Amino acid sequence: MDKIIAIHQPNFFPWLGYFNKIARCDSFILLNNVQFPKKGGTYINRVKILIDRKDSWITVPVKRDYHGVKYIKDIEINNATSWQKKMLNTIKINYSKFPYYSEVISIIENLITQPTNSLSEFNINSISKLCEIWGYEQKLILGSNLEYSGNSTNLLISLTKAVNGTAYMCGGGAINYQDDLEFAKAGLNLIYQKFNHPTYSQNNIKSFLPGLSIIDALFCCGFSGTKKLIENKFE
Repeated sequence: MDKIIAIHQPNFFPWLGYFNKIARCDSFILLNNVQFPKKGGTYINRVKILIDRKDSWITVPVKRDYHGVKYIKDIEINNATSWQKKMLNTIKINYSKFPYYSEVISIIENLITQPTNSLSEFNINSISKLCEIWGYEQKLILGSNLEYSGNSTNLLISLTKAVNGTAYMCGGGAINYQDDLEFAKAGLNLIYQKFNHPTYSQNNIKSFLPGLSIIDALFCCGFSGTKKLIENKFE
């Protein structure tokens, strides 16, 4: 039987598909020691939730006044602003009438107000806490604790072998940047996740809005219901 490895940057309160990948693999590498995008948007510090019944961004402000390249693990949160209070108020206003608000809000509040200047630490702690609730926490491995080499496909192969994996699980977007044949050459099986996004009631939103933060699913379905959403679309 294969030992399945999945790899992803530590995103900010990521979507259901991210946690589906964690649930399906044997080990999940949080790749915190690759380059943070200097320009443009990234799911590492922003994600969409429901705001005024529309899918809208919430963002962790980061310090971008650096030169050259920085790894994700070295990116600092700009805590000079009151972003945590503003974000919490936005969440409370927009989700206070959702079915599982009382069950979920204290956990979300504790995670958003965690005292850290590190974006990577913030995201990893949030992901780890949710994984602990669902029983996945033992699968998480920090990329910065591993020895590996290469770029792109070779990087993924090296990381998979670093944790004794025999198969690598990739998402649908991987076709744009990886060379599938290289995995076979390296003696690794390649598994495409093929996550089919489940629908759920978004508190009377007429047309379901997919791809939102795990925050949305939690307020709509609770911890137990969200775990079922994560696990019920295995291929």
